[in-house]
Amino acid sequence: MAQIQIQEQKQEQRLQQTISQQQLLVSQLVEMPVMQLAERINTEMNDNPALETATEDESPDYADAPDSNDYQESNDDYDSVREREERADALDAALENIGRDDEDLPVYQGGHSVAEEREEMVYGNAESFYDQLLQQVGELELTQRERYIMEYLIRSLDDDGLLRTSLSTISDELAIYHNLDATTKEIETALGKLQELDPAGIGARSLRECLLLQIARRDDSRLKVLMQQIITNYFDEFTKKHWDKIQQSLGLNDLQTEALMRELRRLNPKPGASMGEVMGRSMHQITPDFIVDTQDDGSVTCTLNNNEIPTLQVSQSFSDLLKDYQQNKEGLSRQMKEALLYTKQKVDAAQGFIDAVKTRRRTLMLTMRAIAHLQHRFFEDGDEASLRPMILKDVAEKTGLDLSTISRVSNSKYVQTRWGMFPLKFFFSDGYKTENGEQLSIREIKSVLRELIEGEDKRKPLTDDTLSEKLKERGYPIARRTVAKYREQMGFPVARLRK
Repeated sequence: MAQIQIQEQKQEQRLQQTISQQQLLVSQLVEMPVMQLAERINTEMNDNPALETATEDESPDYADAPDSNDYQESNDDYDSVREREERADALDAALENIGRDDEDLPVYQGGHSVAEEREEMVYGNAESFYDQLLQQVGELELTQRERYIMEYLIRSLDDDGLLRTSLSTISDELAIYHNLDATTKEIETALGKLQELDPAGIGARSLRECLLLQIARRDDSRLKVLMQQIITNYFDEFTKKHWDKIQQSLGLNDLQTEALMRELRRLNPKPGASMGEVMGRSMHQITPDFIVDTQDDGSVTCTLNNNEIPTLQVSQSFSDLLKDYQQNKEGLSRQMKEALLYTKQKVDAAQGFIDAVKTRRRTLMLTMRAIAHLQHRFFEDGDEASLRPMILKDVAEKTGLDLSTISRVSNSKYVQTRWGMFPLKFFFSDGYKTENGEQLSIREIKSVLRELIEGEDKRKPLTDDTLSEKLKERGYPIARRTVAKYREQMGFPVARLRK
């Protein structure tokens, strides 16, 4: 029996999102770091004769692209009231964080996750700060014994340039591992010579000593004397922002106090970070995509690094040829029509690429300006503890851009700051919300947790419960299970395996 096939016709309504070639091009360029973009532009110009670089006289108007408009607290993007409030808060935070943990600043050591999160390299400098210090030591007139001690001290410095190993411990290490019997007095003398090297503050054993070393190199003045008095005699009040007590004790007026606050904020609590990448990191050179500069008045400016990016324009000869063809369409032969189609394709492609580069510029600047606003305190004082919890959604809401766009901008981009060079992803971190609704930075919590674990008595390692209690004492009310999670993420085993 023959089978009868029945065909049915159905009508369905589907919602499909398609992306145009231009949107795809923009998303590709947004994700590229500056050097990769420069290579892409060269490739595009080689493939498309209608695309060329513009001379100074022919430069197109890029006024709509805010790459040359620095971000400042006075910009019109945010209302002036909030700007003044944040300016004041940033000043207080700079003073608070610069004095955080007098004897023990956060140390960024070892650990694969830490190296991935934070890279501090100065643009154009492929030497570690250890190498730069050793070069300076080579220029000093020292005995072989003094030079050996100084070189050992340099290799004992932490990533930020401070010396947290006691002189007695260094004396023991030299005797045990290097068969050099050096007294603490000898080591202290060598350390004094090390602290005379650049930058000021290198080799300090505490934050207080670091700041005093920098102040000591200033020209003699009343301001210098007052700065030394504050750090020497009123350091506790200084770290706790009790400026009213300092002002009253020293008999200062408001202008003098403000000047002191401004000058103390300019001191660098991490002198090693300003010299280049730390030992053990890969020695490759990185070109920053953004340059963020912090002014003495606390304002922050953002610019794009466009040194490698040429100004583009559509070739005038191609534009004129296309205009001639279009004005004489009726008399065109088949060959000329094909030439017209070819010319139009190349001109459209060139203009589309130029527009995509402009869009990339606007997108990157909009994103960086939002990050600078959200993380303004960090750009002022360079202290990682100043980083507020910030995720892609926060930047997307402030800029009005899509989450995927913010993700592409943050990928493989670097920022040159006063405090060193950082990957853009460094400024993003989740937050931990306490029971009372307070938002804490997970990065800051991990930094304190790392400090507790590394400073514990290895004969009696701290349990997760004990770590939780100690974190609460420091103002981080974190549950035991959360401590265990963060500990595992940082690669630390349980207490019984840390003996």
